Parts: sequence; C-alpha cells; structure tokens
Amino acid sequence: MSLTQHAPALPAEVPAAADQAVLIVHGKDRTGIVAAISAVLGKHDANIVSLDQHSDNPHGGAFFQRTVFSKPGLKAALPAIEEDLREQLEAGFDLEYTLRDLSVPKRVAIFASKDGHCLLDLLWRHRRGDLPINVAMVVSNHPDLADEVRSFGVPFFHVPSQGPDKSAAEAQHLRLLAGNVDFVILARYMQILSGDFIERAGVPIINIHHSFLPAFIGAGPYAKAKQRGVKLVGATAHYVTEDLDEGPIIEQDVVRVNHAHTVAELQRHGADVERAVLSRAVHWHAEDRVIRHGNHTIVFP
Repeated sequence: MSLTQHAPALPAEVPAAADQAVLIVHGKDRTGIVAAISAVLGKHDANIVSLDQHSDNPHGGAFFQRTVFSKPGLKAALPAIEEDLREQLEAGFDLEYTLRDLSVPKRVAIFASKDGHCLLDLLWRHRRGDLPINVAMVVSNHPDLADEVRSFGVPFFHVPSQGPDKSAAEAQHLRLLAGNVDFVILARYMQILSGDFIERAGVPIINIHHSFLPAFIGAGPYAKAKQRGVKLVGATAHYVTEDLDEGPIIEQDVVRVNHAHTVAELQRHGADVERAVLSRAVHWHAEDRVIRHGNHTIVFP
C-alpha cells in the first residue's frame, strides 16, 4: 500500500453570501410550523430571503422546509437563534433541523479513477466560482490524473486499490477524510465501497452513475444500452448506500440517441450528461437544497 500526495496547496474558497444562513426542517406535518419558524426569525430581526416547503400529506404526513434568512452580524447572532429554534422545533413540534452559515462552503473530497471528465468538470466549475464548495482533496486509485489535478492547486492522493480485499485502501481513505470533509463525491470512481466504509465515513457520499437508473445498473451500461437499441441515454446522481446503485436519487437527465450511434458515441453523449447531472447534484447538496426521506429525496429549486 502506497500513499502519494501531490500539490499540497489548497484552492481559494468560493465566496458565499455574507450574513446569510440556511435552515432545513423536516418531520411530521402539523399546523403552525411555518408561523413558529417565522416568529423566531422575526424575534431576532432576521429577514427571510427565501422559503420553500413541501408536505407529502397535509393530514399528518411528512413536512419539509428550506428557509434562507439574512441578518447583519449573523455569526454572533446564530447561537441565540439556534437556541430559540431548538426550543420551538424540538420541544414544540418534535421536528429535526439543521442550521448553517452559508458563508462557510462545505468541504468536499472527490474520488476518481482514470476517467477524468466528471472530476475535471467539477474542478473547473469550482475554479470559476460556480460551485459553493471547498475541494479539500482528490483521491484516486490511479495516478493518471495527478498532473491535471495539480494544475487546479488541489491536493491529490494516490491510494491503490486492487484485488477483492479493499480494507487497506479504505483504511487509508478514512484517515484522509477524518474531520476534513463534509461530503464525498464519487466522480466515476470505479470501485465499490463497503458498507463498513460508508458507515465509518460518517458523511453523505454522492455518486454519478452512467445510466438512467434503475436501468442498466452495474458495469458496462453503454454496451448494454446498445444491445437493447435504446433511444435515450442518461445519467443519475444519487446518494450512496450499501445497496449498489439503489440510493436516493438526487438528479437525472437524458439525451436522445439512435440506431446509428456506436458504443463509443453513446459513451461520449453520456459523458456530457454525466457532467451536467453531477454538477447540479453537487451544487444542490452544497446549498442544502436536498432532504433525504426514506429512499427518495425532496429537492428544493
């Protein structure tokens, strides 16, 4: 087992809205939730910038809400706001919530193998300021992309992972991730993660699958698609669970193809869709627009 680091310099953080926070609330629907949240924010002279909500059944179903609010001197005010929200939401309504300062980008690790189109697209979007994240590291089971990642000023770690026993590689991964990231992106990382690793990582993991799930799961989806004579190829971004390619779906998209397209052409069209779908999923997760509920998601625009 070898562990090689390249380009230790960290990239500049993507600037985010100053003095703005996002509040995510979910739990059992009941009367008065929106009013209670608004009252707490109003008590602290916080201005609601946007508010999106969804109920899957207004008569005791599940309730979901995303609220963005602003307040001058937010960092100093957040502890008091959170204390009042906790009293209202946990005691008064038995709701779960998260509250986050939007000026602090989420830290992410990107895992990749030899295919660099999704990885390099994310790094490019990040450098342009299109993704509100801080890329803490890139981890790969191959060294092929080290120079390209180095050009973005992002640390690159080569952790070989060969054979059926991935425990040594996963132990290295866990040491790299511990306390350093808020979520992980699998940008065409062609390795299956163990359930133990997923649990011990302790952060959400987003995968891009090169087909329109649930069709063509597993390896070689474009060859399978060609054999079936499909008229659409697509991609699916989803959260990783122990069940392969069956985690909650965040985003999907497709592009039309026809009988004349070769497998290579299907792959090229598919790569374009993969880049777009993964970047949207990462952006939405980074802005707390996605709420997991069972094996599906609520994605606020």
